[in-house]
Amino acid sequence: MSEPFLIGLIGARGHTGRELIRLIAGHPQLMLAYASSREFAGRPVSDIAPEDKDECRFENLTPEEAAKRRADAVFLALPDGAGAPFVEAFERLAPQRVLIDLSADRRFDDDWAYGLPELNRAALRGARRIANPGCYATAAQLALAPVVDRLAGAPSVFGVSGYSGAGSTPNARNDVAALADNLLPYALVGHKHEREVAHRFGMPVRLTPHVHPAFQGLIVTAHAPLSSPLSPEDARVLYENAYGDECLIEVQGPPPSLKDGAKLLGALVGGAATSEDGRHLAVVCALDNLLKGAAVQAIQNVNLALGVEETLGLAVDSREKL
Repeated sequence: MSEPFLIGLIGARGHTGRELIRLIAGHPQLMLAYASSREFAGRPVSDIAPEDKDECRFENLTPEEAAKRRADAVFLALPDGAGAPFVEAFERLAPQRVLIDLSADRRFDDDWAYGLPELNRAALRGARRIANPGCYATAAQLALAPVVDRLAGAPSVFGVSGYSGAGSTPNARNDVAALADNLLPYALVGHKHEREVAHRFGMPVRLTPHVHPAFQGLIVTAHAPLSSPLSPEDARVLYENAYGDECLIEVQGPPPSLKDGAKLLGALVGGAATSEDGRHLAVVCALDNLLKGAAVQAIQNVNLALGVEETLGLAVDSREKL
């Protein structure tokens, strides 16, 4: 058996870091080399991730220390704006290292491959710098990509996510008491994922995000004006042709529910319906904001970057749940 690829994790404290540790531990060709967390420094990784069998301890590494450590690939699971010193250190000291940034910092940088494999796979094979997409941006693009060349104007996306999407630092959007029996709208214009999808599609997109009381799970309903009439049957064929060969995307007839997406490895796309005149499409995508919206997608990306099977370490059934 060949030696496993060594993986560094910077920003291991958060919810996504927790999921990455779980997925690395279950991957047959990846091994956690180090996990950096200022708050958890000195504690065994297994304290928060019992799946870790490598007996790692959290460390508080400086950017230079991390860049000098042995690893084949490194996940940057830091808050937006916090990863720049690490990127600079790796560029200077370890430019050959694979970096996968899960923040929004590099999603508009053309020097970084955009890590949505189902729509950008060729650019990810062997890539050394990968920007992992946002969770809403992933769902919105999967919902709209099959009809993007048929759009007659800006699509509108209504999104709802679990409060884990607001991070682990206490704030209004992850306040469990305030969210109980509630639905919280936020960033009603100019959300970073709205700008991300618009950048990828090259056209305006409208996104209205909300937080719901459950911990994880995400759903979007996209409404799209069409340049020419489309029947519901033809719409279904478009989606089946787009995703029929994708292991982690399942096209279904009825719309998925938000609960369907929670803890799901892949994504469900369904409910494609058109107006009576065929010029308006509605479609739904459900996934898990921490998994296909973050950590699972990062594993797909590191697999592609390292030259192994894209879904290695992941169940190949999109309905598989963790």
